[in-house]
Amino acid sequence: MSLATVELLHVEDTVTRDAARNLIAEYLRWIASSASTNYGLTFDVDAMVTSDLDDQSKFYPPDGRFYVIRHSNTYVGVGCLKRLAPTVAEVQRMYVQPDARGIGAGRRLLDQLLTDARAIGYAVVRLESLKFLATAHALYRSVGFVEITPYAENSMKAYQPAEKMETYRSSAVFMELRL
Repeated sequence: MSLATVELLHVEDTVTRDAARNLIAEYLRWIASSASTNYGLTFDVDAMVTSDLDDQSKFYPPDGRFYVIRHSNTYVGVGCLKRLAPTVAEVQRMYVQPDARGIGAGRRLLDQLLTDARAIGYAVVRLESLKFLATAHALYRSVGFVEITPYAENSMKAYQPAEKMETYRSSAVFMELRL
């Protein structure tokens, strides 16, 4: 498998929206299962997918970016950039299917999201990720992300009951990169 055959496509039409919907749902079902097993957390996957695809202010330009990854004519990954504040963005929904890992798709997507963040004018990019995703954390660290304390505007705030937020925070890694 060659990096040259990895394409990043903006989510902007029916085909890419359907691919993004399927990949995000697959990713969130996997995360939800692991979060339930490892941390006793639950969240509404359907509500999250609907918000991701339908909220035009979330991942879409001008303040965000929304990509699917295509390899050998198959959609194999997804990733997004979301505005948190005028100078702060967040990477969300970074996912590459297991069979496509190791071809450089995740790094290429992350590099593109960071390039986009700089072009938009963000000074800081943050992310949150459950602790069991150590391989993803290694990718983030390799481009300069460092761990930080949990930030208030994290994405799970809308999907966790208030009494579970401390459990969520203790099960997640929060990271930041200054651009």
